[in-house]
Amino acid sequence: MPPALIRKIALCLAIAAPAIVFRATGFAPSPLLDMVVFGAAVVASSFLLAWAAESAQKDISGGLAIAILALIAVLPEYAVDLYCAYRSGFDPAYEQYAAANMTGSNRLLLGFGWPLVVIVAIAVANRSLPRRDPARRAFLPLPRAARFDVGFLAILAVIAFAIPLLGAIPIWFGVVLIAVFAVYLWRSGRIHSEGEEEFVGTAALIADLPTGRRRAVVISLFVVAAAIILACAEPFATSLVDTGVSLGFDSYFLVQWLAPLASEAPEFIVAVMFALRGMGAAAIATLIASKINQWSLLVGSLPIAHYLGGGGSELGLDARQVEEFVLTGTQTVMGVAIIIGLRFHRWSAIALAAIFAVQFFVTDTTGRYVLSAVQVLIAVGLLIAHRRDIGATLAAPFRRSTHFAAHERDELVAAR
Repeated sequence: MPPALIRKIALCLAIAAPAIVFRATGFAPSPLLDMVVFGAAVVASSFLLAWAAESAQKDISGGLAIAILALIAVLPEYAVDLYCAYRSGFDPAYEQYAAANMTGSNRLLLGFGWPLVVIVAIAVANRSLPRRDPARRAFLPLPRAARFDVGFLAILAVIAFAIPLLGAIPIWFGVVLIAVFAVYLWRSGRIHSEGEEEFVGTAALIADLPTGRRRAVVISLFVVAAAIILACAEPFATSLVDTGVSLGFDSYFLVQWLAPLASEAPEFIVAVMFALRGMGAAAIATLIASKINQWSLLVGSLPIAHYLGGGGSELGLDARQVEEFVLTGTQTVMGVAIIIGLRFHRWSAIALAAIFAVQFFVTDTTGRYVLSAVQVLIAVGLLIAHRRDIGATLAAPFRRSTHFAAHERDELVAAR
């Protein structure tokens, strides 16, 4: 293997090593130190997963590769959320944390990840052009194939509003969401696109290996990273809660935001690297796919984990969690409305990030519902403006044709 690849893998394993020692020996000096040690291990493992998942696209072509990459990239979030949901089955105190990680990571992905990628992609596209050059771009164009993912996300965004209306996530509803994800994965496997995959950074080092060695490295990274994440999920989640209690912080806030920051960091870095290489559409596609599997497979798995932990046939939500789902759902609808026209404008990205930032200053229930209403109003206005794209987007997941080739590139050229 290339020395640079060995060094990077060794660094991640070295960062994760203290957590393995803590876990194996039962050493737990303090909640804060535990949080740092296990959180660092989750971040390091997330990088290993991201590198392996991205380079695996060398052997998996089409939309299925993007869907699988997005699924693997959010495995750390699954581990934390499913542990909290499982423990809530026998420890009611954890019921409030069951969906916290999901709502936080979902809003972080859309409110920070999407704008970051768009702004970087537009800056890269314009960097060689004079300031007043009419060829300078003010938006990131998306290919026609993106309607498939946007359509699935739109459907899930509408379905998701059943959760706050029910005030719980029943197992039957979870099964429906998992079925939607299965259909999405199946349909993704039937999408074919022309051209070779491009790889950047560490993933490029892995992708350039001979076939047999590459597959061995990818499988090994998957297994090792997954094992570390599974070993760290419980102590990391517990240390987040215990740290909040011991230091007087809001434990819910730590579970909702600190854990997603740890697990989403590698995915954001990979997406930005794509954008820096002029592959902004591919970067956004990965982040959209991540939101789809969060709203389907992850949310659908929560009531099942709760049941396996000894709970009932539904995962109950308190008033705070209902509020969080409403805020997250309306943000998703707004995000869909922004990209439904397949043009992600710079000012839309800035506004999306600004609205995301506002929620940290609006902490009361009334204010958050007002913010949710504002997001819905923005979405309605954008959907009216792009009303001609609504039908095509909602129909895209069900179309028989799954081939996107030269005409797709022509649309991109015209959009530029």
